Amino acid sequence: MDNFPKYYTCLFNGITDALEALQARDCVKAHDILIKVQQDAEELYLEDGDEGEA
Repeated sequence: MDNFPKYYTCLFNGITDALEALQARDCVKAHDILIKVQQDAEELYLEDGDEGEA
């Protein structure tokens, strides 16, 4: 299996957690998870871009 970028794995796992929160009918938790994972993935994406420029 291919190695996926860190940001992809971060997003995938965060979405999974948010879906679990939604299934438990905890919309606030799902919302918070999605915001956090979006921010984390963006940071990871920018870090990957910085490494590619070196």
